[in-house]
Amino acid sequence: MLNILNKVFDPNKREVKRLEKIADQIEALADQMAALTDEQLRGKTDEFKERYQKGETVDDLLVEAFAAIREGAKRALGMFPFRVQLMGGAALHDGNISEMKTGEGKTLTSTLPVYLNALTGKGVHVVTVNEYLAERDATEMGKLFEFMGLTVGLNLNSLSKEEKRAAYEADITYSTNNELGFDYLRDNMVLYKEQMVQRPLHYAVIDEVDSILIDEARTPLIISGSAQKSTQLYIQANAFVRTLQKDLHYTYDEKTKGVQLTEEGINRAEKGFNIDNLFDINHVALNHHINQALKAHASMHNDVDYVVQDGEVVIVDQFTGRLMKGRRYSDGLHQAIEAKEGLEIQNESMTLATITFQNYFRMYEKLSGMTGTAKTEEEEFRNIYNMNVIAIPTNRDVIRDDRADLIYATMDGKFRAVVEDIAERNQKGQPVLVGTVAIETSEIISKYLSKKGIQHDVLNAKNHEREAEIIANAGNRGAVTIATNMAGRGTDIKLGEGVKELGGLAVIGTERHESRRIDNQLRGRSGRQGDPGVTQFYLSMEDELMRRFGSDNMKNMMARLGMDDSQPIQSKMVSRAVESAQKRVEGNNFDARKQLLQYDDVLRQQREIIYKQRFDVLESENLREIVEQMMEASIKRNIASFAPMGDEEGFNTSGLLDYVNGNLLTEGTITIDDVSDKDEEELFELIFNKVQERYNEKEEELSSEQMREFEKVIVLRAVDSKWMDHIDAMDQLRQGIHLRAYGQNDPLREYQNEGFAMFENMVAAMEDEVAKYIMKAEIRNNLERKEVMKGQAVNPKEEGGGKAKKQPARKQDEVGRNAPCPCGSGKKYKNCHGILG
Repeated sequence: MLNILNKVFDPNKREVKRLEKIADQIEALADQMAALTDEQLRGKTDEFKERYQKGETVDDLLVEAFAAIREGAKRALGMFPFRVQLMGGAALHDGNISEMKTGEGKTLTSTLPVYLNALTGKGVHVVTVNEYLAERDATEMGKLFEFMGLTVGLNLNSLSKEEKRAAYEADITYSTNNELGFDYLRDNMVLYKEQMVQRPLHYAVIDEVDSILIDEARTPLIISGSAQKSTQLYIQANAFVRTLQKDLHYTYDEKTKGVQLTEEGINRAEKGFNIDNLFDINHVALNHHINQALKAHASMHNDVDYVVQDGEVVIVDQFTGRLMKGRRYSDGLHQAIEAKEGLEIQNESMTLATITFQNYFRMYEKLSGMTGTAKTEEEEFRNIYNMNVIAIPTNRDVIRDDRADLIYATMDGKFRAVVEDIAERNQKGQPVLVGTVAIETSEIISKYLSKKGIQHDVLNAKNHEREAEIIANAGNRGAVTIATNMAGRGTDIKLGEGVKELGGLAVIGTERHESRRIDNQLRGRSGRQGDPGVTQFYLSMEDELMRRFGSDNMKNMMARLGMDDSQPIQSKMVSRAVESAQKRVEGNNFDARKQLLQYDDVLRQQREIIYKQRFDVLESENLREIVEQMMEASIKRNIASFAPMGDEEGFNTSGLLDYVNGNLLTEGTITIDDVSDKDEEELFELIFNKVQERYNEKEEELSSEQMREFEKVIVLRAVDSKWMDHIDAMDQLRQGIHLRAYGQNDPLREYQNEGFAMFENMVAAMEDEVAKYIMKAEIRNNLERKEVMKGQAVNPKEEGGGKAKKQPARKQDEVGRNAPCPCGSGKKYKNCHGILG
C-alpha cells in the first residue's frame, strides 16, 4: 500500500514532469537558434541583459537563454546538452540540488543556469572541491562563456588582492569553497573599502555539493594570528602595576570594581615605558594591558573570584561558588591574572575571524548544487540549506550489475578473496577500481597485489593533478587502481578500447562506509552513460561497521555451520542489517551537525551585526555622528554605574570624576562642585556638553580630512580588537558549556544567554574605548590605519564551529533601523546594535 502511495504522491516524479515541460520548450527553439550566425547568437547575451534591466526576471528569460547557451556549447565546445541536462540545469536555477549519475555531464549542465544568472551582472560563483578542478572547468567551460560574450574569472590561493578582485568582478568566477570562505573573512578585516575583493554573494553552483555542505559542514575556516608580543606585554604591565600605590597612582571603586590611573599614575607609566603619551594611538595595546593588570590586582582576588589549580586560573561562579572549568575571562583579563599569579600565559595564538561552510554558503541569495549522490541526505539539505534534491533521470539506462554483498568471517579471508577477484579480472584485461575506506586498507591490498605481481596504482589524494590522471586512466584495459572511496570526485572514468566487451569497469568495495552516499559514489564510478559495469562489495564480520552493530550472532552462526573463509555468505538479512546500521550512523551525524549549527548560529548573528557595522564605518565619509552616539552610550552607562539603583546615598561623585578625568577630559575641566546635587540627566548634559566642546577644539586644531581619518582609525581598531577577544571568549565558553547539562540546564540556552550578555559587554567595551581614545589621543599628521594583528588562513580538518538552523533562509535581509535587533534583545535595531551603523 505504501509503495502505491509513494508512486502516486512521489514529489520527485512531479518535479521531473515539470522539468520535462521546460525541456520541451527549450528544445522547440533549437532550430531557431541554429539558424543564427555566431555574431547574432552572441548578440543574444546583450539582448537578454537589456530585457533583464527593463524588468524581465531570469525566470522569464530561462527558456530562451538555455536554448541560446545550448547552441553556443555546440559551436564552442562541440557538445550539445542532452534533454536530461536541460532538466538538471533548470533544477539548479531553481536553487535545488540536481542529483545526476556519474558521467551524465554535470559540468556542462552547470553552464546553463550559470549563464542565465550571470546575465544579472551580479556575479555567479562556480564552486569546486579543489583548485585543479576549478582551473580545468574555468578553462574548458570558459571557452563557451567567452564565445557568448561573458567574462570568466579564476580565483586561486596564489593570487594577489588585485588579481582576486578582477576574478570576482568577472561575470562568472570559478573557485574552491576554501578560497571563497577565506576571502569573505579577509574582506571583513580590511582597513580600506577598496581592499575588499568580493562582491555581495549572489548565486553559487556547488559541484560535489554533498562533499562541501555535508562532509565538510563542520570544518571551520579560521584566520588566526600570533599573540606572542602581547604575552610579553602582560608580563611587563604586571611588573609595572606592582609598583603602583592605591589612591596615589590609581583609584579603585568598590561598587563598580572600576580602576582608573590618576595623573600621577599616567606620568609614572609614561616614564616607566619611556613614552611621551600613554594615550597615543600607537600605545593602545600597552594602555589596555596596564588597565587589565590593574583590574587583576585591584579587583580580582585569589580564592574569591578565582582559584589556581594545576597551574591554571579557574573562575569561581560568583552566584553558586562553583568552579567554572573551561571558562576564561575575556578581553585579556584572564591572561593578566595568569601574569599576576606567575603562571604560564595561555592563548599564544588568537582566532581573528572564523566561519564554517554551513554559514558561509547560507549567505548567498540563491544556492544550488550538483552531485551523483544526495538523496540519502535530502532531509539535511532541505532543513539546513532550504534546497530540495531532484533526482534527474539518466540519458541512457543504467545497465551496471550491482551484486549482493559477499560476507566473510574474518578480515584476512575477505582480503584474500578480494585479491583473487582482482587477479581473475586482471588476467582477462578487465579494468578494476578498488575502493577502500582507510589508507591502511589500501596499503594492505597493495602488498597482496605486489606479491602476486599485479601492476597497480595506489591513489594518493595529496596530489590532485596526479589523482585526476590516475582516475582518467583507470578505465583502460588491464588497469588496477586502489583508491579511497572519496577519491576521484569530479573526474569521469572513461572506458578504454575493447573494455566494453570485457564487461566494463569492475568496482570492488573492500568494506561498507558508514554513509550509504559514499558507497553509492563508489558504485557510480562504473556504468556511466549506459556503459556495462559490475560492482561488488566484500564485507567481513570484523569490519568496524559490523563490529559496532552486533555481528557476533552472525559470526557464531557461520562457525556453527562450519563455514570458513573460503565460503562467503550472500544474505539479504545481513545486507539489510548493514543498511540499517548506515542509516543510524547517518542520523547521528545529521543530529550532530544540526546541533553544532544551532550553537554556531549565536556567533553568526553577532558576526553579521559586527561585519555590517564595520562595512558601514569603511563606507562612511563622516563618523562624527556615530562616534558621538557611542560616546553618549558610554557616558550614560558609566554615570549609571556610579549611582546604583536603590542607593540612598546618591552618586559616588569622586568615582565619577575619576572616570571623567581618566577617560574623557583633562583634570580640572569638571570639578566636584560642578557635579554636586545633580541628577543623572543633568550630569549627562554637563559631561556631554564639555566633551563636545573639546571635540570641536580638536576639529579646529587640524583639517576636517585628518579628523575624519582619525575617527576611522580609532573606531576600526576598537571594533577589531574587541571582536577578536570576543571570538576567543565565545570559543572558551563553547568548550565547557556541555557541563551545564549536569546541573539540569539546557547547554544551548545557557550558551545563547551568556553569548548575548558577552556580546553586550563587548559592544560596551568598544564604545568605552572609542570614547576614551577620541578624547584622549593626540592626533598627528602621519595617521594611518593599522591591522590589530597579522592573520593567516587555517583550515583545520577537525570538528569545530557549529551553526543553527532557526531559519533555513540563506541570506538575512538588511535590518531596518526600526526593526527588532537580530541579537534578540527585543529593542529596535537603531537603539541597540545599530548604534554603530
